[in-house]
Amino acid sequence: MAKILFVMTGADHWTLADGTKHPTGFWAEEAAVPYEAFTEAGHTVTVATPGGVVPTVDAGSLSPEANGGQAGADRIATVLRRAEFQNPVTLEDVDLSGFDAVFYPGGHGPMEDLAVDADSGRLLIRALDDGLPLGIVCHAPAAMLAATRADGSNAFAGRRVTAFTNAEETQAGFAPRAKWLLQDRLVEAGVDFREGEPWAPHIETDRTLVTGQNPASAAPLAAEMLKQL
Repeated sequence: MAKILFVMTGADHWTLADGTKHPTGFWAEEAAVPYEAFTEAGHTVTVATPGGVVPTVDAGSLSPEANGGQAGADRIATVLRRAEFQNPVTLEDVDLSGFDAVFYPGGHGPMEDLAVDADSGRLLIRALDDGLPLGIVCHAPAAMLAATRADGSNAFAGRRVTAFTNAEETQAGFAPRAKWLLQDRLVEAGVDFREGEPWAPHIETDRTLVTGQNPASAAPLAAEMLKQL
């Protein structure tokens, strides 16, 4: 069966325009739901983070309100206690030749670290060029901003992509407080940005690249990656 690399943020905050450090990390559903889908299909998951730090879950993403009730929240929390999430490998040391697919969960954390992480950027370029199934959801497409080729171009330029939208960031209350907005920066990088309805499941598939707009898109994104695997 396939070996899937989860690249996750190592940040526990997101620095806002006024310098405030908003506590965050990864969004629980976006990691746990694909993990369940992949492992239940018989695939194995390895988690990697910058520096090998244990990834921080955004506390808000563990609430019953974010998970369809207390039972859903308890299930998600149980998944995230699995050894893979508690014992990540160091992203800088990852040899991508040992993996069959790559997945990036979101949350505001990637806006802080993966957006400027050169090791992640190089990994994304290789995954893209090698034609590996590559899934990136919600705020994790911020990592695409670090995928710059030697000529200065972005490796995802021209690719059909979705991600957390300006409308969703506005409705979440962060747009006026953010240093920059993900949708704007991706468009500036040259991607073909596609926007669905706020908060509704929406994915875009461009060859082996699958992107999801928001937390609700994590499950359909995982299902699409399983088809590719």
